[in-house]
Amino acid sequence: MSQPLSDAALDQLFRTARTFNGYLDKPVSDDQLQAIWDVMKYGPTSANALPARIIWVRSAEAKDKLAGLSSPGNADKIRQAPVTAIIGMDEQFYDHLPDLFPHADARSWFVGNEDLAKTTAFRNSSLQGAYLILAARALGLDTGPMSGFDNAAVDAAFFGDTPHVKSNFITTLGYGDVSTIFDRSPRPDFGRFNTVI
Repeated sequence: MSQPLSDAALDQLFRTARTFNGYLDKPVSDDQLQAIWDVMKYGPTSANALPARIIWVRSAEAKDKLAGLSSPGNADKIRQAPVTAIIGMDEQFYDHLPDLFPHADARSWFVGNEDLAKTTAFRNSSLQGAYLILAARALGLDTGPMSGFDNAAVDAAFFGDTPHVKSNFITTLGYGDVSTIFDRSPRPDFGRFNTVI
């Protein structure tokens, strides 16, 4: 039986973790990116679909390309961060289901049902993006998730060879500079947004 995490672990993952707007001049290695994947891949997705497709933007050229397709407020964040992850969603994820979900003919649930496939890809890649954030935090890194970019242009620039993959959201990644964060915004008590029936 699992035991509750320590307060220190809960703080690192949630309570004192923050969204960063800038980072220290400290690199993030390929091994660290792989370690994030090796943790986040265990987060649940529908029928183990794993529709997220991630591009880790690290080179100056790739950063400039992504920054140029982003809002002015986000462009500098992308250029300054050691890495920015583009979390994409494969709308034909179901082609991998015979391997990823061998318990049933799950591919047949989605073939010919484009709306269901798109909804499933969006929902589950969003979950995987959240797992990425938590995995990064668990491994000692900080993140800055954001929208504020031209999805269609990012799709063409970064997923052009795979037109069935679309961008969902992006997040910067590195060792956060505490001088770049704002005061924490309010987090309501349980009673405000929750109902038990």
